[in-house]
Amino acid sequence: MGQIKSQSLSGVKWSAIERFANQGINFGIGIVLARLLTPSDFGIVGMLAIFMAVSQSFIDSGFSNALIRKKDVTEADFSTVFYFNIVVGIVCYSILFLIAPWVAKFFNIPLLKNILRIMAVNVFFNSLIVVQIAKLTINIDFKTQAKTSLSASIISGAIGIVCAYMGYGVWSLVAQSVIQTFLNAVFLWLMAKWHPQWIYSWKSFRELFAFGSRLLVSGLIHQVYVQMTTLAIGKFYSAKDLGYYTRGNQFANLPSSNLTSVLQRVTYPILAKMQDNDSRLVEVYRKYIKLTSLVIFFSMILLAALAKPLILLLLTNRWAGSIIYLRIFCFALLFDHITIINLNLLQVKGRSDLYLKLEVIKKSISIVILLISIPFGVIAICVSKIIYSQIALFINTYYTGKIFGLTYFNQLKDFIFYLFTAVISCSPALTIAVLVDCHWLSLIVGVVISSLFYCIILFWSKDEIFIEYIYIPAKKWIKRT
Repeated sequence: MGQIKSQSLSGVKWSAIERFANQGINFGIGIVLARLLTPSDFGIVGMLAIFMAVSQSFIDSGFSNALIRKKDVTEADFSTVFYFNIVVGIVCYSILFLIAPWVAKFFNIPLLKNILRIMAVNVFFNSLIVVQIAKLTINIDFKTQAKTSLSASIISGAIGIVCAYMGYGVWSLVAQSVIQTFLNAVFLWLMAKWHPQWIYSWKSFRELFAFGSRLLVSGLIHQVYVQMTTLAIGKFYSAKDLGYYTRGNQFANLPSSNLTSVLQRVTYPILAKMQDNDSRLVEVYRKYIKLTSLVIFFSMILLAALAKPLILLLLTNRWAGSIIYLRIFCFALLFDHITIINLNLLQVKGRSDLYLKLEVIKKSISIVILLISIPFGVIAICVSKIIYSQIALFINTYYTGKIFGLTYFNQLKDFIFYLFTAVISCSPALTIAVLVDCHWLSLIVGVVISSLFYCIILFWSKDEIFIEYIYIPAKKWIKRT
């Protein structure tokens, strides 16, 4: 168990550095760009999200997780996946290039034709680095990934800001995106130190695709659902509305999705190594659920409480329309980490068939909820995501309950304490945000008071996760300094 803890902490550290430093840089760059550009500029780029996301699902094709999970992965496996991805990347780019005029006509924005044709290059660049990322993940090497992504983000962000300052408008966002993807690919090729051999094995392809194909379909279904919302808002409402929606979503995703992504990337290769030991899998899994719930519940509820001063201080009154979306998204994303870790367990056990079955069921329900909400406005669309998140949580725990005995109510016992504690602790922050007109003061005081309140409650209740992973490490760090 000590080795698992050591690998987890090291992996989480570097994966967190990569995700949060990278997102932090992009967040800061986004704030600068938001002050230089308009909500409509962000909305125009957001309209293309579904096309880019679906293409990226094809690029991975589930092969990345298949490589990570495979016990005896060979050089033939890596090279086969690499060459397959190049072909898929070229095909996806060609399709996006050809449908660009139709996309522009659908949204009634002619400019989208050229924007999509340029941004589609990202799909090809990403097809070149799937294997490099998989190899680094297998080795729990998130340090290298952190260096590459951070370097790419800083350089591309600086270029995007210069372009925005010079008056290039929406093209500033396009330039930033393409340059970031290109540089990340270049740096990964230089630092991962892996190059494909002249090998292509149909046997390897069939073996990996048997597992990965179901994840591909699952990923496609998920991406279509996630991006269908932006598609609907872009079609039936204005680019400005989509800009507010996108910005609120991005703010909410900063703590939730990034923490969940860090955990997923680190836990999957670790859990895969113990896939034949169910009792140990369950033990480690439950600890992961508690640790992430401790952090994510508090972060998301605090963000919802301080949404107004945060948006007005960082983005100015021009973006006030995104406050309500940020608050709704905080609650819609609250349980994502539990949902994703449940699905991780199914992948680890090789049950991509069950993974796919769950996605089909969930997304069928979610699309119905989304279609019902569209006529009632953008806020109703956002609220529909809260409803769906609860349905998804209940459905995702069905098979983990059957296979491991981890039913919804068993898992509820592991995280409900942190949820209630977070709600109570963040009440002072909400009160301060309502009563104090000075935005920076309400942010600072709200964060400090609620954080202290949260830690005191956890310490007073002698919560073992808080003591082991936060209090003791913090105490040691203070002594060293």
